[in-house]
Amino acid sequence: MKKDKVIGGLLGLCIGDALGVPVEFQSREKLRRNPVKDMMGYGTHNQPPGTWSDDSSLTFCLAESICNGFDLQDIADKFVKWMYEGYWTPWGEAFDIGGTTQIAISRLKKGVDPLEAGPTDERSNGNGSLMRILPLIFYVEKMDEEEQFEITHQVSRTTHGHIRSQMACGIYVQFGINLFNGDTPEAAYEKMKDTVLKYYSKEPYIEELSHFSRILASDISKLPIDSIKSSGYVVDSLEACLWCFLNNDSYKDTVITAVNLGGDTDTIGALAGGLAGIYYGYEGIPKEWIEKIVKVDEIIKLGERLYEAIYGI
Repeated sequence: MKKDKVIGGLLGLCIGDALGVPVEFQSREKLRRNPVKDMMGYGTHNQPPGTWSDDSSLTFCLAESICNGFDLQDIADKFVKWMYEGYWTPWGEAFDIGGTTQIAISRLKKGVDPLEAGPTDERSNGNGSLMRILPLIFYVEKMDEEEQFEITHQVSRTTHGHIRSQMACGIYVQFGINLFNGDTPEAAYEKMKDTVLKYYSKEPYIEELSHFSRILASDISKLPIDSIKSSGYVVDSLEACLWCFLNNDSYKDTVITAVNLGGDTDTIGALAGGLAGIYYGYEGIPKEWIEKIVKVDEIIKLGERLYEAIYGI
């Protein structure tokens, strides 16, 4: 069952990403008139159907690295290899790289310490560390709370050093851990709120908590769709993926809803798809979508390796 969820998480993220790639930057209004219903190709980035972007590439780099334990320098080296050599890309070349991620990885290439590479200014709060954090859900879930948050924050800092980005990753990982361990979406959400509010109600995090109030102080799923923004800002992306997951009851409906929000469609699709992939498992993902994903066998093998590395089975 856990193996199904590990593979489902990686593949679920990748499929959500690939569904969103052809319509990235399209408005919600345009997608309301002509919604995404299936795996398409070309469009925004002129890529064949089943092509995934930087969201999946960096997720796979992280997953592969933690197959051998936790080593920030190894994670950083894989990110550099991705950006400069096309490692873990669908067609041998990286595309659609976010500005903050690009700055951070160029610093990593120059030998900057991974914990110092991610820009820390408030404007560097895009969703680039959140979009790739999913493999940590499996890696840290058996650790104590302090370690769970500390490792999550460190991995965010390799590209996104601002505390807000670190906290967004912490919220996503905690919610994912609860889903992975069998909680219903509603129970996972309530438990995550309790854990996160307790942990972040201290320095240096407490000043940032207000930015997450729609998630932590109320129920994000109850907000109307028009109040959900699907931009590349990390808080908007986190709100959107939680909203989509909590308001649907299948993998397919979750990612279709996410992509049709418009805007940063590949990342919102990836974030929502990763959560849905964990909850509904590999078996809950439409087979016709799995078959269209570029390098799908390699992705499934990576999921198997990650599961075996963590659980030794």
